[in-house]
Amino acid sequence: MYYYGTGCWDPGRKAIVQRSLQKVFPDASIKVEHDLLGAARAACGHEPGIACIIGTGSNTCLFDGDQITDNVTNLGYLLGDEGSGVFLGKMLIQAYFYRELPPDLASAFEKFHTGGRPAILDKVYGKETPNVYLASFVPFFATHKEHFYIQKMLYDAFVAFTDRHVRKYKNHISLPINFIGSVAYHFQPILKIVLEERAMRPGNFIQKPIERLAAFHRAPSFVN
Repeated sequence: MYYYGTGCWDPGRKAIVQRSLQKVFPDASIKVEHDLLGAARAACGHEPGIACIIGTGSNTCLFDGDQITDNVTNLGYLLGDEGSGVFLGKMLIQAYFYRELPPDLASAFEKFHTGGRPAILDKVYGKETPNVYLASFVPFFATHKEHFYIQKMLYDAFVAFTDRHVRKYKNHISLPINFIGSVAYHFQPILKIVLEERAMRPGNFIQKPIERLAAFHRAPSFVN
C-alpha cells in the first residue's frame, strides 16, 4: 500500500501515519510518502521534469523520473502559496476593499459575496481553515475569466509563482513544466502564456491525478 499525504516529509511524521494505517491493514506492506512526490509521479510519469501543484495551495519540485531531487521551500498560505486559490482569493479581496476593482466587477463581487467586510474578516481570522475559505473565491475568477482585470490578476499571480519557484530549478528551460490541481487546469491558457514568455515548455495539465498515479505504480519500470 502506498500512501501520499500532506506533511509527510520527515521519518517521524511518516511513521505516525504508517502505524495508524498498519492497525487497519495489518497484513499490508505500507509505504508513506509526501503528497508532492505523488503529484510529481502522476504529472511526470517516469520522465524527468518539474512538477507543480496549483490548487488551494501551491508547491513545486524537481523530479528525476523516480524521486524528488530539489524543492523550493513552500511557506504556506500566510507567507507563500503564490498562484494558488488562496493567493487569488487574497488578491480579489484586497482589490475590492482597496477600491481597485472596475465598477462592473465590484458590483458582481457584491452579489457573489454578501455580508461585506465583517463577514469576510470573521471567516479569515475566526475560522480554523481560512485557506479553504480564501480559495472559495476562485469560482469568481472562473465566471469572469474573460474580463481584462481578472486576466491581469491571474497573470500576475502566475508570474509570482513561476518567477519565485519554477525558475529556481536547474534546467527549467529544457525540462517540461507539469501541473496538478484545479487552478492550473482551469486557467492553463494564461499559465502557458507566462511560461512561454520565459522560454519554458508547458507539459501536462492534470486536474485529478489519481489515475495517472495508479498507472505509475502499475508500470513495469516501477521499482518497489
